[in-house]
Amino acid sequence: MDIKGLDYNTMRQRLELPEYGREVQRMVEHALAVTDRRERQRCAEAIVETMQRVSPQTGKEDASRRKYWDHLALMADFKLDIDYPVDIEEARSIHTRPQRVAYSAPDSRACHYGALLFRLFDKLKAMPAGEERDRLTVQTATIMRRCLKEYSRNNADDAKIADDLAYYTEGVIDVEPAALHTANGRKRKK
Repeated sequence: MDIKGLDYNTMRQRLELPEYGREVQRMVEHALAVTDRRERQRCAEAIVETMQRVSPQTGKEDASRRKYWDHLALMADFKLDIDYPVDIEEARSIHTRPQRVAYSAPDSRACHYGALLFRLFDKLKAMPAGEERDRLTVQTATIMRRCLKEYSRNNADDAKIADDLAYYTEGVIDVEPAALHTANGRKRKK
């Protein structure tokens, strides 16, 4: 659709820093076209003052002043030949992409249980047999039941939980499904 006289932002040049608006970008383009160095310097200082009014910063004045001069250099694509009151070399690093964060590979054995349950399984394997391990087994089974109900409402039976406990603890915890019905001596509600 080409209607004479209409000018859409999508048809215009992309703004380097849109938070300052198109008018500030035009001021920077004007400063780039100025041939007199003194006039260009005055123009740059006026642009920085305008940027401060458009986007005021709170906090340390030196840091915000530096930020405005860095942004001016970015908007001018580092082609503005003026005497910058701050070092703008750090502004060049703004466009560099950060390195990718190396995440650990997720344990996909049974992602519905989550990593914390696998830590419990490891703890159960390392614990000596006794009352404390039995209590932790029942608590772990309760958490497993909740996880299974969230993951699959029809598959949260005690037989499945007992099988998974035996499987993920490498046979160290081998309980009957009926033993999972009680938690600390209380009857579990169905």
